[in-house]
Amino acid sequence: MAEERLQKILSQAGIASRRQAERIMLEGRVTVNGTAVTELGSKADLERDHIKVDGKLVHAPKRLIHIALNKPDSTVTTVRDPQNRATVMELLRGVKERVYPVGRLDYHSEGLLLMTNDGDLANAVTSAASHLPKSYLVKVNGPLTSEQEQRFREGLPISGRRTLPAGLKLVHAAENPWYEVRLFEGRNNQIRLMFKHLGRLVEKLKRIRIGPIDLGPLKPGQFRYLTEEEVHKLRRAVQRAAREAV
Repeated sequence: MAEERLQKILSQAGIASRRQAERIMLEGRVTVNGTAVTELGSKADLERDHIKVDGKLVHAPKRLIHIALNKPDSTVTTVRDPQNRATVMELLRGVKERVYPVGRLDYHSEGLLLMTNDGDLANAVTSAASHLPKSYLVKVNGPLTSEQEQRFREGLPISGRRTLPAGLKLVHAAENPWYEVRLFEGRNNQIRLMFKHLGRLVEKLKRIRIGPIDLGPLKPGQFRYLTEEEVHKLRRAVQRAAREAV
């Protein structure tokens, strides 16, 4: 087996996403043949080298696992939390394989979160280059005007950079209305910042779809395994979105 970057090996082994793996390396928690490795460009061979994270030997996954979880409010989308808050990992009772979150949802956001040990697919789904669409139900503290809705759809200047065009549809008119938002990028707190830019605060946010994968009837805290057909559709959707983005 050829040498590969350590963060890729850790991702493919189901330890963490590539970005999280880089953080783990910088924290000095990864050793190769007994030596701590913190340089992000470092390479190793999983079959030849003894790679450990927090003292535990890393193995290639025996089988690839793909899970859809309905993340509840007040839960951290990380494998572990230094503040000892509840993490999504605690919800995966009975799952023997080592998996990790694909992307993230904010602490107070709810809804669909994919969990896997499939490093290649996870990286493809979270890659900014793929522009895989994701849909959300959002409750805000007041309706937008028609002009504001159009500005939202066309893109807003957030943190000095305009957002990509987005989908926006009013699904429940009320004093505090619900909108369905469709994004093609995943900046940190993007939806909350977009509504804030227009003078509205997000009261509730729930992700309901990632590419072809729907949240469905899962209740908060519940999870299910994706079918082979769903995984195939997700792979095809990522490839198609990446081609269209070029």
